[in-house]
Amino acid sequence: MSKIKLVLADVDGTLVTKDKVLTERAVTAVRRLHDAGIRFALTSGRPPRGMAMLVEPLALEGPIAGFNGGAFVNPDMSVIEGHALPRDAAETALKIMLDQGLDAWVYTADAWFLRDPEAPHVARERWTVKFDPQTTADLPALLDSAVKITGCSDDLELVARCEKAVQDALGDQASAARSQPYYLDVTHRQANKGEVVRWLARRYGIAEAEIATLGDMPNDVSMFKVGGLSIAMGQAADAVKQAATHVTQSYEDEGFARGIERFILGDAP
Repeated sequence: MSKIKLVLADVDGTLVTKDKVLTERAVTAVRRLHDAGIRFALTSGRPPRGMAMLVEPLALEGPIAGFNGGAFVNPDMSVIEGHALPRDAAETALKIMLDQGLDAWVYTADAWFLRDPEAPHVARERWTVKFDPQTTADLPALLDSAVKITGCSDDLELVARCEKAVQDALGDQASAARSQPYYLDVTHRQANKGEVVRWLARRYGIAEAEIATLGDMPNDVSMFKVGGLSIAMGQAADAVKQAATHVTQSYEDEGFARGIERFILGDAP
């Protein structure tokens, strides 16, 4: 296996705990990567500004991949590159979500739009990303500049069925995958975490096999397949664990830090 030169981590369910807490042990693990000369980067379905609070404690210096790679930004949130959804793909995805009974959110590069601010998960998402959504009755009017569309429901089987319906309808027009059991994210076809690994490899002039990845959800499997070493979180579904090189503890048991310590830095278990 190639020497690891960069570690790419998912955020929710991986880097932070269930309560969205960045633990001191996680911060220390990232600092040890820096000390070892290993770069550290983040990718998430979150909008870029929803990761701004992580820049200082993790001393982030390189690009951050928001919207699963739909937008790459610098630590100061200035845009490096972005990928908006094609209008026809956005219309198809939004219609399927609404027809099947999911609540729908539309994200542009710098804003979050929804129909009902009291809908499930809105309050928690607002607290997580640290900015407020804008309410509108006309989501289709925003689709020319949509970077991500999220379908949301507490009916987890419905979200899974809708994921397949959107994937079948869009084919290779766009990427559709669950970022949480209750969230279905639709982004540009190049906005998936496997493409984030490829983008970072080009950016830094390193081999894809020299990038390690950590994640917990089906949308993380694409980066597991591209990078050289992958670590699934302990609470991940069996299919996600089976796609990874290693499995660490859960995000409630310092799984991120433990994975870095054992499988990247070589500490004894």
